[in-house]
Amino acid sequence: MTGDWLGARRTEVAVDRILDAAGQRFGRKDAATVGMHEIASAAGCSRATLYRYFENRDALYTAYVHRQSYRLYREIGAQIAARQDPRERLIEGILAALRNVRENPALASWFAARQRPIGGEMAEQSRVIKSLAEAFVTSLDTDEPDRAADRARWLIRVMISLLTFPGSDEADERRMIEEFVVPTVLPVERVGHKP
Repeated sequence: MTGDWLGARRTEVAVDRILDAAGQRFGRKDAATVGMHEIASAAGCSRATLYRYFENRDALYTAYVHRQSYRLYREIGAQIAARQDPRERLIEGILAALRNVRENPALASWFAARQRPIGGEMAEQSRVIKSLAEAFVTSLDTDEPDRAADRARWLIRVMISLLTFPGSDEADERRMIEEFVVPTVLPVERVGHKP
């Protein structure tokens, strides 16, 4: 056997270490203001090493957001797994996502009002986020799988809006989700009427 048989694992460990360091920096200051030199320093590597794995800041941002998106998707799935009603899964899924992002300083910094909201830009451009949102919408059993992509895209925009401009509290956001999101994402016959 020839070659570097640990090469792939070494790359994975290096990427994880860099992304962990980026997350630490994002937790301390707005993500848009974190430079590559800060991340390299926090990861304990040179800028040249950092650029070997990420060609630019956008590539690093994308990798970080995708890794966090998969993690959040799993966490939210576990949090709402017991809910069978599509309406409740939708509402609780959105609220859980908002809570999880807001409670994580590294993720919350992506939606800081003091800087340009790079979290919104990333969410709009990310195929991973779009796929995960579409999988969530499809899991609601809407009987209209051909519309799942459009509904997922709209759902991402609603969540970006709530992360950037939150409601007054979770009850206010729940009310907005029930009134405006549920009827759009779920077919009328699935929504039912709340007493």
